[in-house]
Amino acid sequence: MLYRSILGIFIISLLISCKSEYKFILNSPTKIQINEELTFSVTEKENKPIDSVQFSIDNIKIKANGNSATLNIANYKLGKHTITAILFFENKTEKVTNVIYFMADAAPEIFTYKIINTYPHDKNAYTQGLEYYNGFLYEGTGRKGTSSIRKVELTTGKVLQKEDLDATYFGEGITLFNNKIYQLTWQDGVGFIYDLETFKKEKEFKYTKSREGWGLTHNGEKLIKSDGTERIWFLNPETLLEESYIEAYTNQQKVEKLNELEYVNGKIYANIWQKNSILIVDPTSGKVLGVADLNGLKDEVLKTQQLEDQDEVLNGIAYDKENDRLFVTGKNWGKLFEIELMKK
Repeated sequence: MLYRSILGIFIISLLISCKSEYKFILNSPTKIQINEELTFSVTEKENKPIDSVQFSIDNIKIKANGNSATLNIANYKLGKHTITAILFFENKTEKVTNVIYFMADAAPEIFTYKIINTYPHDKNAYTQGLEYYNGFLYEGTGRKGTSSIRKVELTTGKVLQKEDLDATYFGEGITLFNNKIYQLTWQDGVGFIYDLETFKKEKEFKYTKSREGWGLTHNGEKLIKSDGTERIWFLNPETLLEESYIEAYTNQQKVEKLNELEYVNGKIYANIWQKNSILIVDPTSGKVLGVADLNGLKDEVLKTQQLEDQDEVLNGIAYDKENDRLFVTGKNWGKLFEIELMKK
C-alpha cells in the first residue's frame, strides 16, 4: 500500500514538472544581407508566458521590444555572428542562441585585365609572397628545403640577394614594414623578421589565434594576414598579436582559401588558393567588392612551359604605389606580369 502511494506521488510530481517545462524558440534568419533590417524574436512552444527577454548580438546588448528586437546591421562586419536571448520566467532564467551570417549587400563587380609588360621570373621560385619596394621586387618562396626570401631585379628576374629558411620550414607570405621583412611559415605557427638590407634574421613571432600562415601585407598601421580560411587578421606590429579579423563574404557566400595578400589603395587584394584570380576586399567589413579572372595569364605561361594544374597557380601580388603599377606572378611561373585591372 505504501509503495502505491509513493508511486502515485511520483507520477503526479512528474506530470506537474512536465506541464511546467518551457521550450523556447529563438526566431531569426540563418543569413541576411547587411542592407536588410534584422528582426528576431523569442517564443515559447506552447505560448507560455515570458516575463522578460534580454537580447544581445556577439555579447553586445540589443534593446528589446517585448519579446522581439529589430536591428540595423549596415555597419556590422560580414560573416558569422551569434544572437543570444536570456529568458526570465517563473523566477528562472534560460539562455538560447542562434548563429546568423551577415552577407554583402551586392554582388562583386567583375574585372578583366590587360597586360602592360611581361618580365622574366625564376621558374624555381615557388612564389608565396611578393612585394615591390624602391625599384626592386622582394619575394618569399615556399616548400620545405627550397623556402627563401629574395631581392629580385624587376626587368631581368635576376636574384640579387637571397636568404634560405631552415629546411624544416615551409615559407609563406611576406611583407615589408618599417625597414623590416616579415615572413610567415605555413603550419609551424611562427613568423620571422629580417633586416631589410642584410636579410639577417632578427626576431621570431608566434601566431596563435589564426589557423595557419598564408598571405601577409600591411596598411601602414597593422600587419594583415590570411590563414587559408575566409578570415583576414590584423596584427599589432609591436606585439605581433592578432587583435581582430574580418571575414570575406559576397552577397551569397563566404570566400575561403584566401592566400597571398596585397594592400592597394585602401583595399585588400587576395589570391585564392588553386584559383587564377584576385579578390578585392573591403578591409573594414570584409565585403568582396570585386573579382578579377586572370586565367588568361596562366595561358600565357603555358605557351612556354608546362604547369601542374592544381599547384603551380597564380600566387603573388605586388603594388608600386608611386607609379600605380600592379605586378602578378605564380608558383614556378617563368613570367611575371604588369597588368591593369578594368571593370568588365
